[in-house]
Amino acid sequence: MAEGAQKTNYINLNERLYTFALGIIRQVRAIPREVVGFEIAKQLIRSGTSIAANYEEASSAFSKQDFTYKISIAFKESKETSLWLRLLRDSKLLLNQDLDELIDESRQIANILAKSLKTSRERPGIQGKKAAP
Repeated sequence: MAEGAQKTNYINLNERLYTFALGIIRQVRAIPREVVGFEIAKQLIRSGTSIAANYEEASSAFSKQDFTYKISIAFKESKETSLWLRLLRDSKLLLNQDLDELIDESRQIANILAKSLKTSRERPGIQGKKAAP
């Protein structure tokens, strides 16, 4: 893949993750203020916004190992976020179309990050740089 295409893909995913984090914030603000709602909201805001933060950190990784580690955290957080979103929906604590769209988006993000993680582990270097021996 050409360097320009890689940069475009990074920008597109970076914006997509940022938009996803904003969607999480909006959903958390709509969660009923009760004990269960507070607990799920805390977990969801942490995991749902962490995906974008870890991806952003991965873009500034010092090494392939650092990049792979940050992407793996983002992947794990995307899986956790999917769980909290599904619990909100299935417990009927929160029901709306945006929630279903976020659940779908969280699964797509997890798939993208899983592919990125796999590629990172298979390639000898990161972003055109050679990994240190």
